[in-house]
Amino acid sequence: MKVEAKIFNIITIFFFASAIVYGFWAKEPVGTVALILVGGLSLLIGSYFSFVARRIEQRPEDNPDAEISDGAGELGFFSPGSYWPVGVAAASAFAGVALAFFHVWMIVMAIGAVLITVAGLVFEYHTGPDHH
Repeated sequence: MKVEAKIFNIITIFFFASAIVYGFWAKEPVGTVALILVGGLSLLIGSYFSFVARRIEQRPEDNPDAEISDGAGELGFFSPGSYWPVGVAAASAFAGVALAFFHVWMIVMAIGAVLITVAGLVFEYHTGPDHH
């Protein structure tokens, strides 16, 4: 997580420096505020990664002397045959069209579709509490 934190902290510095330069050069407040807000969001992400990096053990990505074999092993569980991501993408596209045309009935349906498909993706392998 240290690598990710460093990347986002560098991006944060870039956005804040860009906001200063843009503010003096363009004298246009909306773009300056947008750059400051983007820098703030990047600062949030970088701070979170720094916070997490101090609390977890060092990963091979964080060790400059690590070998490729240090990162071998299981990385997690990834569903090989799930159709839920396709549903999430379709529901998100539907939500984008609904927002573009700003039909309230369509927005309500799209939000429902997004919530249902995201819940399906998240809880796809949830079997509930063990009943012994």
